[in-house]
Amino acid sequence: MYSPVAIFVYNRLENTQKTLEHLLANTLAKETDVFVFSDGAKKLQDGSIDKKSKSEVETVRNFLRTKKTDIDSSKRFKSFTIIERKENIYLEANILTGIDFIFEHYDTIIVLEDDICTSPYYLEYMNQAFELYKDSPKVMHVSGFTNLDLWDNSKNIDKIEDFYFTPHMSGWGWGTWKNRWEKFFIHFKTRHEALQGMNQEDIDAFQYDGHFPCLKSLDRNPIPWDICWELCIYKSKGLCLTPSHTLVRNIGLKNGTHFRSFDLLQSYEFDREPSQRPLKLYKIENPEKNKNIENLFAQAITDWGIRYTILGKILRFLYKKVVKRCNHSNFLFSNTF
Repeated sequence: MYSPVAIFVYNRLENTQKTLEHLLANTLAKETDVFVFSDGAKKLQDGSIDKKSKSEVETVRNFLRTKKTDIDSSKRFKSFTIIERKENIYLEANILTGIDFIFEHYDTIIVLEDDICTSPYYLEYMNQAFELYKDSPKVMHVSGFTNLDLWDNSKNIDKIEDFYFTPHMSGWGWGTWKNRWEKFFIHFKTRHEALQGMNQEDIDAFQYDGHFPCLKSLDRNPIPWDICWELCIYKSKGLCLTPSHTLVRNIGLKNGTHFRSFDLLQSYEFDREPSQRPLKLYKIENPEKNKNIENLFAQAITDWGIRYTILGKILRFLYKKVVKRCNHSNFLFSNTF
């Protein structure tokens, strides 16, 4: 049996269309059960339905209903099921209750949000990883994206495989096993609860001495599911199987719920084309994180942090200059008449 795919959507029609079309182009699409969880329209402060949100949600749902007719008639997926939420339950609840629903019927899950375009070989990679490491409980997560493109860093590593293991998960096109998720996942309610059992040394290691400040997500309400899962993996000394080159592309970086990229000259460091060839996976009996790769990752995170810190300082300086000039101009204008 191949793993089902859960797609979580809200109001982004164009992204949803592209995500679905790329998934349909996968080699295992016809063998895959797909479930789409559509979040409902948001409410205004007075309790009434936000008309703009309702219109956008209905537009997405009408597309999905029409697409279902086409998919069912042509059998492009094994099955295609749409779950429409009656009201807006927000991203966290949509994803977490959706995962629970899938695990009532299946032992693995592949999770996509409405902005993840996949390689034609993505489903092959995920299903092969699930089968190879189903009896390796230390492997808790399978990522479709990699922060560190090893194909671009081949000169720094003696032997490049198509995959590696790291304690850091990626939530852009990922999957896991029911027995890992149900045993280890906790949706933390507070920062204090999330960091229980971790000392300052753990926190520094987790954030690469502050260059990877992911724990700031713990101040959000609700706390994002992905930082909770990453902490659960870290505390359990788990590993994430990760491709050496991305198998997914995030097309929603400018308008995501948890993440919005700083778009400088229309480019973003982690925006890469997915692999157009299948990756070669094999079973490693005692998987461990690769220290050379971790060092490369630490250096990349440090360089990225320094670069954007410097850029941020420059932009803040220029902003202050512009504001000061505008205020001065307004003062002169207001005192002219």
